[in-house]
Amino acid sequence: MTFKPQTPHIARDERGQAMVEFAFVVPIILTLVLAIIQFGIAYNNYVTLTDAARAGARKAAVSRYLGSGSATQACKDAVTNSASDLNASDLQISCTSSWAPASDVEVNATYPYDINILGVVVKSGRLSTTTTERVE
Repeated sequence: MTFKPQTPHIARDERGQAMVEFAFVVPIILTLVLAIIQFGIAYNNYVTLTDAARAGARKAAVSRYLGSGSATQACKDAVTNSASDLNASDLQISCTSSWAPASDVEVNATYPYDINILGVVVKSGRLSTTTTERVE
């Protein structure tokens, strides 16, 4: 008769291993997915802001006959209308030009952002874009 050492039944049972590995991996994957979503939202806001500044510069470039005050307001209104996805009260817009034919009009727009992962603000600041067009 040969003697075989008995391993405890618990050491041979691996049914809970997958669950433990899953518990370790899920928080990491969840954090990465949330970070990607937050970055995507910030990038979408930047693209919207850039398009709104372009629309405002185009409106200002063709509005020189309105006078400087009205052309500036038309520029700001065009930026606000084009950036309808953004919160208008957080949007800062400046339109500057001499409004003379063939001069440049510069539109600068900024909007706040924060990358918030699981309640922790990782990064925050202001998105900024500038667009220049020639006054017609």
